[in-house]
Amino acid sequence: MSSRPSRGLHRMTITQHYPRAMTDVAEVELDEILERHRRELTAHCYRMLGSSFEAEDAVQETMVRAWRSYDGFEGRSQLRSWLYRIATNVCLDMLKGRNRRARPMDLSGPSTADTPAAAMLPESEWVLPVPDARVLPIDTDPAELAEARETIRLAFIAALQHLPPRQRAVLLLRDVVRWHANEVAELLGTSDASVNSALQRARSTIAERNICDSDPVMPMDDAQQELLERYVDAFERYDMESLTSLIHEDATQSMPPFELWLRGRDEILAFWQTQGAACAGSRLVPTVANGKPAFGQYRRSTTGDGHDPWALQILDIVDGELVELSFFLDTATLFPLFGLPLHLDADRLDA
Repeated sequence: MSSRPSRGLHRMTITQHYPRAMTDVAEVELDEILERHRRELTAHCYRMLGSSFEAEDAVQETMVRAWRSYDGFEGRSQLRSWLYRIATNVCLDMLKGRNRRARPMDLSGPSTADTPAAAMLPESEWVLPVPDARVLPIDTDPAELAEARETIRLAFIAALQHLPPRQRAVLLLRDVVRWHANEVAELLGTSDASVNSALQRARSTIAERNICDSDPVMPMDDAQQELLERYVDAFERYDMESLTSLIHEDATQSMPPFELWLRGRDEILAFWQTQGAACAGSRLVPTVANGKPAFGQYRRSTTGDGHDPWALQILDIVDGELVELSFFLDTATLFPLFGLPLHLDADRLDA
């Protein structure tokens, strides 16, 4: 729904972004060394900024600054810590004068199924999803991976946006990156006491957001996999009776860039049968986003054969039921980011 071109899809090397005569093999090696940190830096910047696209921009700027100033680094600290310092400062610069990103639930109370889905906000207002492959570590301990997934959940990212930027940085550096208070204080140019005070306030604010615990779904157990298979089957058949058995009675649904959001299974299913009736006959293509199962939803094409993109669905599961359904409708930018095709041909659907 946005005409903005996709960003963050072509990752330039540092030397491509900032040309310099490459006469020393060590410079090529530095480029490769910096790239090894891209994934975790992208996760950090995503938590700070709430946008996968802005996170990519911030990391690219971090890499450029690091490459340009590496001669002055001289190993006075660990390279990883040095890069986190640069990335945090880049994010703080980007956040100056910005409104916080939000989810529809942060802006107003729930609507009813017959409320027109008319009011829309620009992309810059929303917390946006991120592909797991861009931010989650690989070849790591399963417990660490599960913890990392929790820190990119949409609910947690949205809660972080309620914190002032410096307080947000304190919480992430202390509780996620596991820095000591004196390290954070040095970065922010403040005292240990100020950092500890900011951390307490940040934790209190996050606790007030009442983020519910959802099931750990990756890797999925048999029950979770069966639930998703039943959901795909029911949604593609648009079988409301079957969907009723899968969705919690107090579930929520949101649809950025629309402000409208719904609470309650009855309201959600009523909306799907009225304003959302054109979703009948949709096809779902699996992916993962924000540590959760997700699907690219394609509706029947109105211009020819096959199906065209409609939404990126992200599902939250608790105790074997769907408790939250997030539908992001800006498919022109999100589908390329997630590697989803921009059209499903009829012959592909029949395969």
